[in-house]
This record gives sequence, structure tokens and C-alpha cells, in this order.
Amino acid sequence: MQSTITVKVEKTKQSHLGDIDFKQLEFGKTPADHMFISEYQQGEWHNPRIQPYGNIIFTPFSLALHYGQTVFEGMKAFRMDDGNISIFRLDKHYERFSKSLERMCMPLVPRNLFEEAMAAVVEVDYAWVPEDENSSLYMRPFMVASESRLGVKVSEEYLFLIVSSPVGSYYSKPLKVKVETEFVRAAEGGVGFAKCGGNYGSAFYPTKMAKEQGFDQVLWTDSRKNEYLEESGTMNVVFFFDEVLVTPPLSTSILDGVTRDSIITLAKDMGIATEQRDISIVELEQRLKEGSVKEAFGAGTAAVVAPIDLIGIGDRRYNVPVKEDAKMFTFKKLLSDIRHGRTADKHGWNHVVKIN
Repeated sequence: MQSTITVKVEKTKQSHLGDIDFKQLEFGKTPADHMFISEYQQGEWHNPRIQPYGNIIFTPFSLALHYGQTVFEGMKAFRMDDGNISIFRLDKHYERFSKSLERMCMPLVPRNLFEEAMAAVVEVDYAWVPEDENSSLYMRPFMVASESRLGVKVSEEYLFLIVSSPVGSYYSKPLKVKVETEFVRAAEGGVGFAKCGGNYGSAFYPTKMAKEQGFDQVLWTDSRKNEYLEESGTMNVVFFFDEVLVTPPLSTSILDGVTRDSIITLAKDMGIATEQRDISIVELEQRLKEGSVKEAFGAGTAAVVAPIDLIGIGDRRYNVPVKEDAKMFTFKKLLSDIRHGRTADKHGWNHVVKIN
């Protein structure tokens, strides 16, 4: 049995809550009042605490700045109708965080420390959790290598932090995506399945080029022959081919999306046929031409469900219908109802933090 973690709390003397317009939330721009921090030294985690949000001391020699040992998770907390707070799918996020840490040779955070730290952040900043249906408190647990050394080595010292920010919708309109066949996001055997900083930094340039061509995001393909779809920039990709929900299978180059997993589970609950299989560019283009792509959307913690209304393949552009009664919106509403406690949470996805 794991011992109980005591998280010390130092509250801010000056809250910034009153400065926030919860009707105009820009994603990830405004930090909540507090943050969690703990240091890893000599094989153990030390001094877990909540303190006012602020800068951290990070020397220019810190190994994370030079060799990329950085891992993070993206999670959300929701205000339930009974006033309590739900951290959605904490268990699944913890498992993915741990897999990412292991791949990057970083120490695991004990499960009870992770859970207690997340709950402590929510408890101290519960007023920052928006009440609006489409808003939430975005939570970012992350770890960085903090050992001061320029030699190429696995760090022996780390910082584990949790910061949070009230957010609204990530995308405000349907997306136009470009099927990318020149650049790749990740290769089999690499770190594509891990939420490490380098995956995102390397995607900026091809995404920038796609935006200059009039697209919002890229749809990555495999690294070997650029024949099969993998995922989009900030989310997994899901299609309805006629009445079948289809998404690329997980691999070491695709992130095991929590929203992706949730939607697949809900689809099965609803009796919708699902397939996790390879989708070639050739198949996608043929289906776009014949009209059997009934829906296309991204699924991710930040985006939740993001409709795709245009797909670019080479110099060709294909429109995809976005209808009000689309199944993707049914998934989005059902997820919202579960998170807010309006419908039964039969899969145990809500980690409820009681607010007195």
C-alpha cells in the first residue's frame, strides 16, 4: 500500500481571478493562481508543494535545455452540476505519462503523488474552473531534466510541476487539413507515442508551411513510404466511412489519445461498428471522390472533437460534410454530460474532487 502524500500549500497573497473574462478565454494564455512543484534528487521525490504561480530557477546548464528530456500531459478538470470538480480520465493520463517518462529515461512519479498533486491543484484553484458548458480548467503536468551539466547523459535530477489555465474551445470553426507526404512527425521505433517536447517542435515547420497554403493543420503519414495516415497536429484523426467509425491503429509513432479511446468506447456502447486499421491515402481519396466519407474529425484533450470540412491531397481539395446531427457531435455531448455528472459514468472516467 502506498503511503499518503502530504502536499504543503502556500496560497497567493494576491489572486488574479478577478482579472479574468471567462467569456473570452484564449487557450493556454492565462495561468491560474497556483502551481504544484516537487524535486527529484538522489533517487527520491522531495518537498511536494503548492505555491503561487511564478518563475522557476533553471540554470543554462540544465540538461532539458540541451538534450530534450521533457515530458508532459494535457488534462482537463470540469465543474460538475453538483459543484464538485471532475478530473477526466486521470488514470489513463497517468498511464500515458508514465509510458512517456519511461521512454525518455525519466523517473516515474508515484501514482499516489500524481493523484494527490492533481487534486491539490484543483482544490486550491477550484474557483478557476469555468462554469460554461464548453470551457474547462486545462491542467498541464510536466517534467523536465534539471541537472546542471553539459555532457550528454541521462539526468539524475528533475522537476515535476503542474500548472493550469481556464480555457474555452481550442478550435472555433471546422478545420482544413493537408495530407503531408514530404515531412514526417515520427517513425516506428521512435518517440511518436510519447508526449515529449521534441515531437511538437519538429512539427512546427511543416505546419507553418501548410498554414501558408491555406490549411489549419497537417494530417501526418507514415515515415517509410508516406502511404498511410497516422494523426493530425494536435489530435488523433477519426472518420466515418459510411456508418463505420474508422481510425488508424496505435503504434510507436502514434499517440494513444485519451479522447480517441473514449470515443471508441462510446461508439461500441452505442452499437456503432468500429475499426482500428490502416487507412491509405489511396483509400481516403477514393472514398472522398465517391462520397463515402460521411464525417472526418480530430479527437484530442484540447480540441475534444474538431470537425474537418476540407482535406487536401496533393494539389486536390476535397470537401467533407459537417452536419448538425453528425455522430461526432453526439460523442461530444455525451462526453460533456459524463464530465459534468449529468449521465452515468459507467466506465469510471471521472476522478471527482469534493469541494466543500
